[in-house]
Amino acid sequence: MNNDKMKAAVRRNYCSPSQLRIEQTDKPIPKDNEVLIRVYATTVNRTDCANLTAKPFIMRFVLGLFKPRKVIVGTDFAGEIISVGNEVTTFGIGDMVFGFNDTGVESQAEYLTISEEHIFNIPTDINFKQAAASLEGAHYAYSFVHKVDIRSGQHILINGATGAIGSVLLQLVRQFDVKITATANTKNINLIKSLGADEVHDYTKEDFTKKGGKFDFIFDAVGKSTYGKCKSILKKNGVYISSEPGPYAQNVFYPLMNPISSKKVIFPIPYKTRETIPYIIKHLELGKFEPVIDKEYSLSEISEAYKYVIKGEKTGNVLIRLINNESTTKPKQH
Repeated sequence: MNNDKMKAAVRRNYCSPSQLRIEQTDKPIPKDNEVLIRVYATTVNRTDCANLTAKPFIMRFVLGLFKPRKVIVGTDFAGEIISVGNEVTTFGIGDMVFGFNDTGVESQAEYLTISEEHIFNIPTDINFKQAAASLEGAHYAYSFVHKVDIRSGQHILINGATGAIGSVLLQLVRQFDVKITATANTKNINLIKSLGADEVHDYTKEDFTKKGGKFDFIFDAVGKSTYGKCKSILKKNGVYISSEPGPYAQNVFYPLMNPISSKKVIFPIPYKTRETIPYIIKHLELGKFEPVIDKEYSLSEISEAYKYVIKGEKTGNVLIRLINNESTTKPKQH
């Protein structure tokens, strides 16, 4: 292949997964404050699906009203720096790095360019696949934990503990002296217990809102419930947080009622990655959380990966490997 070309997952209009195409395009050239990264692994996640389809519609106000400003898809990556701009001082050629941006970094490609302020060194002993799978879900899970004051003895419910956000959130909450109830599908009950849940409700067989019990916090990590359905199982002064805006963006507006309500809704506006990713790195290094990986696809199979993720049935993360073998073992840091 021409050294100035690369393969990338491309869409020029908002579309369905079947309309996503793998094309040969120009390899990007880093600006003075940027680095060129050879991508080893990336994921297809809920953020990617929203960016691909522009659903919910509000995504268009961020990505481009009529068509996406960025043609190549992808929000996270793990890879190796192969070139640096003249003004780059923090990183060098050969550094193993990873990063995430919810508006897209065009990472579902063999190469990408990005400014040095948006990348981080992959922790020692973490391979490329683990690194890529440690970003999107953990980034949003951080917001749940840091929007509330979790105290010893409280009872927390995590709805959707099997997803990318939920599986990390469960591991983060487990570090507090609390009781955790989680929801999962039948095949993942043992996994969720192993990650720290004290009690698991099988959402394919039962409605957790009708199982009784009262909770200090309800964390809806998949956005498939509502405050209205959960209100009755919240304790006085309890808090409901969802990863989604909810029907008619209700979770954005409910917080306006908090001053006059004994039960509260918090919308977890994400923190900056300069705050979330160092936290993720620390917890990876301490072994306090390990990303859950479901399936792996090659770049040529990316449409199938999107179709699978959009079904809403994945467990943890879905990986795209761009380099066979190398994406499983991280070379030594230089």
